[in-house]
Amino acid sequence: MRTLLLILTLFLAVSISRGKAQDTLIIKGQLSAYTHFNPKNNLPWWSGARYIPQLNYEYGLKENKLIDFEASANLYGNMGVRPFDSTGFNGDIKPYRLWARYSTSQFELRAGLQKINFGSASILRPLMWFDQIDPRDPLKLTDGVWGVLARYYFLNNANIWFWGLYGNENLKGWESFNSEKHIPEFGGRFQIPVPKGEAGFSFHHRTSDCSSLSDSTSVFGKVPENRFGFDAKLDVVAGCWFEASWSKYSEDLGVFSNQEIINFGIDYTFGIGNGLTIIYEQLMASFDEHPFEFNNSINFSLLNLSYPIGIFDNISAIIYYDWTNSRAYNFVNWQRQFNRFTLYLMGYINPKEYNIPTQRPDEILYAGSGIQFMFVFNH
Repeated sequence: MRTLLLILTLFLAVSISRGKAQDTLIIKGQLSAYTHFNPKNNLPWWSGARYIPQLNYEYGLKENKLIDFEASANLYGNMGVRPFDSTGFNGDIKPYRLWARYSTSQFELRAGLQKINFGSASILRPLMWFDQIDPRDPLKLTDGVWGVLARYYFLNNANIWFWGLYGNENLKGWESFNSEKHIPEFGGRFQIPVPKGEAGFSFHHRTSDCSSLSDSTSVFGKVPENRFGFDAKLDVVAGCWFEASWSKYSEDLGVFSNQEIINFGIDYTFGIGNGLTIIYEQLMASFDEHPFEFNNSINFSLLNLSYPIGIFDNISAIIYYDWTNSRAYNFVNWQRQFNRFTLYLMGYINPKEYNIPTQRPDEILYAGSGIQFMFVFNH
């Protein structure tokens, strides 16, 4: 099915135009390596490396039409060590992006393994439906989804999206249950300009595997889920935004029947020195038996500060505060940019019980306090 998506897109694109073409082939890659020390972890010292080779091919057609392809892989390995006691290893080789696209000045159709993201929020994103980008990750890595995405851009800057996904069983974004791998997902988005900014409406439908909720009295299996999203961003004296998502299951799943996530945010760059940029966001997420009860909610505040020390150096900090559990998470990152490579020195002070929303499985390494050094080379 995944291969068929690519073949269909290529066939469609080639059949549309047979004019004189121009070919462009680009081969590049990103190599990164890190070492990470956290004395509270079972294996305090972790080191690893990652390589993402990427190939892009463009086939330019007449009348501003274009066919292009992207293929990249994610190759990584990690080793954890407790000196003179124990070690641990993990690693993998897997596709990272694999898509084909046909595009014009106002339309694009893309099929394959791709990243799909949208919304107005900056860091704590209720509309993080199909990706899981950690704002503290310098590489901004996230797995893609298999599917087809079509977008049309109107002349007044409005745009409309339609997508269909297939074969994506792993958890994405804020999901509590895996998707049924062999049942298609589908949805769309409409974004319009408004005075001083833009607003968008989004919808997605999928079927979830809720069997993990089954017990001796209730049995759950494939349960349809509908998601609704709204977001708006305005550029007034400061940038400000609102973003919200509501997910509803078609069966009574107790507190998992409804999920509501709301974000308010603002950003502003102060004329201090080279310019201090501050982002503030407030997020509330709740799981409820009935819509909008907000009986089982969590509340997070986030402050992000970024300051360019000079042409090549930047320092930033992210502070999360969990109002529900009265816990603070603190992260500082110094970045040094060279011609083709970048150095990062990161430190953090977090609670031992780590509970940031949408945390990835590897984030258990960041419970407690630690330091990490990363080297990134782009070619």
